[in-house]
Amino acid sequence: MMKKKHTHTGAHSIDYFAYASGLNGWNAAFKTVFSMGSLILCITADHIFVSLFFILAMSVLIIIPGKLPVHDYLALLCIPVFFMLMSGITIAFDISLAARGDYCWKIGCFFFSVTHASLWYALSLTLRALGAVSAMYLLTLTTPACEIVSVLRRLHLPKIFIELMYLIYRFIFILLDAHGRMREAAASRLGFRDFRTSCRSFGGIAGNLLICSMRRARVYYDAMLSRCYDGDMRFLEPKKTVRSRHILLAGAVWLAALLIWLAGKGG
Repeated sequence: MMKKKHTHTGAHSIDYFAYASGLNGWNAAFKTVFSMGSLILCITADHIFVSLFFILAMSVLIIIPGKLPVHDYLALLCIPVFFMLMSGITIAFDISLAARGDYCWKIGCFFFSVTHASLWYALSLTLRALGAVSAMYLLTLTTPACEIVSVLRRLHLPKIFIELMYLIYRFIFILLDAHGRMREAAASRLGFRDFRTSCRSFGGIAGNLLICSMRRARVYYDAMLSRCYDGDMRFLEPKKTVRSRHILLAGAVWLAALLIWLAGKGG
């Protein structure tokens, strides 16, 4: 008898991986500073090798000490990578009525052209964006949302901003859970056996999703009120100290990125 593998998708996987991460024991404020500092360095350096370094460094930290399976990490990267590639292609290629550029293809009445400069710029911009996403993934895939909220509270951000951010994040779970249950129910009744039936099932799910999610959100809000919610959310957090080896690691990553940038600039 085959054992069915338990999977996590969407926002559920992000929350699950954050709690299961091997880096969950690191101090949340330190991880926030490390991730944001890496993001700023990657963007301001504007160097292709610095971007590649941050992509590799952040991925290694998430996969090896963070103990995130490689296929799960790559699956989470698929959506941002897809949009980055589409944006890069849009930047690299130009559509005109006349032939121009280093390479040109005629399709119908239009010419699709590209230059070496536009290709290099699109590649540099795509890798820089991917490096920034990798730095943010280091924070989101290793730090539970409640700890990020605590860091934002210590930064004295407006309370309404923090609570709305957390509630919207949590209500995404409600929406995805309601959609998953409806889709499983439709699939168990052969609701996706052909194109016509799939369209009908999709319409039914879309029509019921808002009502069901609103109902469940109201139930969860009542549960919050029953636990003395007064507009201020507090979470019980374990104490996590910043260790010297964590600081040394962050300093080594930033120093390596700086050296790569200086070497590339000098070359």
